[in-house]
Amino acid sequence: MAVPKRKLSKARRDMRRANWKLTVPGMVKCPQCHEWKLPHRVCPECGYYDGKQVVAKAE
Repeated sequence: MAVPKRKLSKARRDMRRANWKLTVPGMVKCPQCHEWKLPHRVCPECGYYDGKQVVAKAE
């Protein structure tokens, strides 16, 4: 099993971890109600997906 010969410094360890950041999910506008939603999902506002009403929403 490979074992490091010397201890990694904190600076080198933190440089490797510098790119662990959160990214904002890609959002698209719903073609029906023009609200923001996640792609490839039913719109939570109007209940439409791919031009068809999938979830009945009470008005």
